[in-house]
Amino acid sequence: MQIRTLFIAALALSLPALGQENARFILTAKGKSGGLSEQTPVRFRALEQPEEASFTVMVDPTQRFQTIVGIGGALTDAAAETFAKLPADKQEEFLTAHYDREKGIGYSLGRTHIHSCDFSSHSYTYTADGDKELKTFSIEPDRKYRLPFIKRVLERNPNLTMFVSPWSPPAWMKSNHDMLKGGKLLPEFRAAWAQYYVRFIEAYEEEGVRIWGLTVQNEPAATQTWESCIFTGEEERDFVRDFLGPALHKAGRKDLKLMVWDHNRGLAYQRGATVLSDPEAARYVWGTAFHWYVGDMFETLSRLHDAFPNKAIFFSEGCNYPFSWNTFEDWKWGENYGHSMINDFNHWATGWTDWNVLLDEEGGPNHVKNFCFAPVHADTRKGTLHYQNSYYYIGHFSKYVRPGAQRLACTSTQADLEATAFENTDGSKVAVMMNRTDKAQNADLWVNGKAAKVPLPPHSIATLLW
Repeated sequence: MQIRTLFIAALALSLPALGQENARFILTAKGKSGGLSEQTPVRFRALEQPEEASFTVMVDPTQRFQTIVGIGGALTDAAAETFAKLPADKQEEFLTAHYDREKGIGYSLGRTHIHSCDFSSHSYTYTADGDKELKTFSIEPDRKYRLPFIKRVLERNPNLTMFVSPWSPPAWMKSNHDMLKGGKLLPEFRAAWAQYYVRFIEAYEEEGVRIWGLTVQNEPAATQTWESCIFTGEEERDFVRDFLGPALHKAGRKDLKLMVWDHNRGLAYQRGATVLSDPEAARYVWGTAFHWYVGDMFETLSRLHDAFPNKAIFFSEGCNYPFSWNTFEDWKWGENYGHSMINDFNHWATGWTDWNVLLDEEGGPNHVKNFCFAPVHADTRKGTLHYQNSYYYIGHFSKYVRPGAQRLACTSTQADLEATAFENTDGSKVAVMMNRTDKAQNADLWVNGKAAKVPLPPHSIATLLW
């Protein structure tokens, strides 16, 4: 199959300055070459009241909601090992494509894992078996690929916001004596496991990798064939309240953003509420993290926000799967991202994190063959990079919605016209709208009695800036 190798070109810096009468118009559409393509600016015209049956996105800049932490993807062992196999020029292309705001899509958020996960070439930990005192603790396994990769990324964006997650405690701490296939943390090792997080954070920061946040456990309700560990909501609450929270505070990490759940939306309310309803546990918790793998259920996020408005909601992982070159160019992969990002932000997500930022020609490496898509794949045999449309869909947000932006009130007159809007710290406004239908739509962007006509081809996403 002929795979198109795409790379986003730098936007022309000579574009005319836009006044209040115009909005920049950036488009990605099925059947059109490239992505994030700058179109002719659209002009606002007077329109007192949109028609009820029109295709209109309405933005009210006076109504502001959550502040955005950032948008990005995970810096895993698999991504790092794949990156290391690329020739130098392709390494530079990858770094520019993801972490350069002008020439790429300006990722501002990153995630990595505490010792191994499924997207590692093998299972490993940082201590010798049975070392409850953590005297043998060492992040040496990360020095081959992952730390050098993360440092290259930080050279491009020193302000990258990084959070970390464990997939499993060491086997000797668990009820099944295996890092894989679920099992539970044994009660006698709760204090040691809490210290393990602290040691990891300290070790990475000694390497110059500042850690902003931490989730308690990746996917704590799933017994996976890879690294996994089961916590009930009550067990997670008690571990946070009695062990992890106090350990972090004692280590001087009160400002670290601790997140619970880190699993699918459907149970986000119940799992978040179980911890946040306990005042002693809640005082250590910044918010609830979630994934996208089992259905939409966006309303659970708003219910959780309504119940605990002072606690954050944060998208910590999502990806398309299973991997196949035969479906690489399916347009649905990008639309999955656009649909999720628009609705997650509209339901109070403060950040959005893709899974692996880079994978190889097999959708790995992955030691349990759980191969998935990433927005960019490398063919390590040929030294080439291949961009999915999902890369461009993410870029419609990450390039233009910057850390510190606030979500604005945004509504649509049609279910087929999905949209969200933000205001950046420099006062610039951003609206993202998506047409997933087979029909072209002429949509209006309506703001304060004025509207700009936005032509949306079938299966397209657009970003408007004014």
